[in-house]
Amino acid sequence: MGANYPGPWGAPSETIDRALRALNEKGVSLLKVSNFYETAAVGRAGQPPYVNAVAQIETAMPPEALLRRLKQIERAAGRRGGSPWGPRSLDIDILDFKGRVQNWQGGTPRFARAGPRPLVLPHPWIEKRPFVLRPLLDVAPDWRHPVTKKSAQELWRRVAQGWEGQVLKVLAPETRLATGA
Repeated sequence: MGANYPGPWGAPSETIDRALRALNEKGVSLLKVSNFYETAAVGRAGQPPYVNAVAQIETAMPPEALLRRLKQIERAAGRRGGSPWGPRSLDIDILDFKGRVQNWQGGTPRFARAGPRPLVLPHPWIEKRPFVLRPLLDVAPDWRHPVTKKSAQELWRRVAQGWEGQVLKVLAPETRLATGA
């Protein structure tokens, strides 16, 4: 989960807290939630920093139904189209779904920019995104990438160098709303 732009649910950390509560309501159980990390935005210059987190969940939904649920939560939080790498009131991705490999094309998804995109599992850029790997270590340090078989720890070590300056701070739980997780 990530957000760097205020929306109807408030500031980015408030939005992520509320999204976690919304996710926990219908057919999904939160098992663990990482710390919230405030990080410098990647991509387009001049954006406010992002707040990023990872949640480990349990659900009986198939991955496509879960993705639809996530997109509903994004829209409720004020997410509208937008440009790649642009500011967002909320972005929620499925990183892994029970080790499933789906629409995987060597880490580079093949889809047009416009229109619905196919669900790619595992998420194609996990191993390149320190702002995903660091919170992933909080909830699943022994997780293994379903394609590369590398652990979260191994992937983190590859990208951690030079990233330290991009973490602005870890948001302490007492500065966030209660998630019940």
